[in-house]
Amino acid sequence: MAATDHSQQIKQDSQEYLITALLQLLQTTNLNDIKVTQVVKKAGVSRMAFYRNFETLEDVLIAYFKPKVDAEFKLVINRVPQNEKMTALGEFFSEISNTMALAVKRNYEFIIQNIFNENMTNFYDVVLNWNDFSPIQRKYWTRFMSAGVYAIWREWLVGGQKESLNDIHTLIADFQTATLKALENEKHR
Repeated sequence: MAATDHSQQIKQDSQEYLITALLQLLQTTNLNDIKVTQVVKKAGVSRMAFYRNFETLEDVLIAYFKPKVDAEFKLVINRVPQNEKMTALGEFFSEISNTMALAVKRNYEFIIQNIFNENMTNFYDVVLNWNDFSPIQRKYWTRFMSAGVYAIWREWLVGGQKESLNDIHTLIADFQTATLKALENEKHR
């Protein structure tokens, strides 16, 4: 058992070294311009260690961002009162504004956006009652709103956060309410 624990620790250490190395390289270089060779050299691990843990550099970033974003959404979904959920998400976005700016600048924003969209789907599954909607309405409304919410937060963050967090929260809530009402009205036609 001890050998298994030791090999697991080595694997975890390698993953952490690779994540740290890639994040450091991204401070000055676009993701598309970084090679696995650079990452393993900076991490001090072998190329084989890289491929034992990850298939691509994108996988390294997913391994870093997914647990962080997932944990934040779980906290919001499970512990924050219903009327404070969007505000809590807004605060989370505010906290990661520097990370988002770098992701945009270094061409890996799509990774964060995909993780965000996955979590928004789960968020809406938990906070909304879908009994009166068809599976098609649910699927496409959720995708539409996830993309819209992301676009609003992104614009707010990248644009310098000129509007108040409350204004952004109200805008998103208004869009959600209006689009849900439109779906409800569609049923009655």
